[in-house]
Amino acid sequence: MKVNVSEEELEGLHAASLRGAIEGILGGLAISVPASIYAHRRWATYRNLPPSLKALGIILVVAPAYAIQTERRGLEYDEAHHWSGASKDMLDNAKAKQESEWESLGTKDKLRRWAIQNQYKVILGSWAASIAVAGAIIMRDRHQSTSQKVVQARMWAQGLTVGILIAAGIMTHSQREEAAKHRPVDHSWRELLEAEAQEEAQRKVSTLTHSQPSA
Repeated sequence: MKVNVSEEELEGLHAASLRGAIEGILGGLAISVPASIYAHRRWATYRNLPPSLKALGIILVVAPAYAIQTERRGLEYDEAHHWSGASKDMLDNAKAKQESEWESLGTKDKLRRWAIQNQYKVILGSWAASIAVAGAIIMRDRHQSTSQKVVQARMWAQGLTVGILIAAGIMTHSQREEAAKHRPVDHSWRELLEAEAQEEAQRKVSTLTHSQPSA
């Protein structure tokens, strides 16, 4: 892995992250805006909502898409430009090992591992879906005015937020306990040093070979 980063590489990372941000925003808008327009045409209750709540619904889709895609593009650039030699080989081997382990898992184990590795996405998605379902149920109540529905929807949102935060804490604690019980011994640093030593030896041999005068 490269330690000294040039100004040009920093600009490249910034450009890659900016590209990801634009992609995330456009992707989020491509999903949320048509959905909002459809809901506006389909349901009178949605049309009566204040613009701030409609904008909040769009933001709840755009913001995660923006953050995820920005980070993804930045990591792609970093991996492509800053990892090389033994460190890149070790990273590729680790990825290949993870893919092999993933293919050997059953459907249930795959779902469980995916949920653990993407727990914050699962939590955020569950929170958004719960609010959407609660909002849909509340908006169908014909015995309440629009203002009463908005107040009730906000109460549901607050309650669901607290519940999701508690669930997130429980999941994180359980994951840490599981990791502590099955914590593997990390020998990656040793493998990296050995690989770098082999590369250095190969470079010396190559240098000596090229420096010898031809007969």
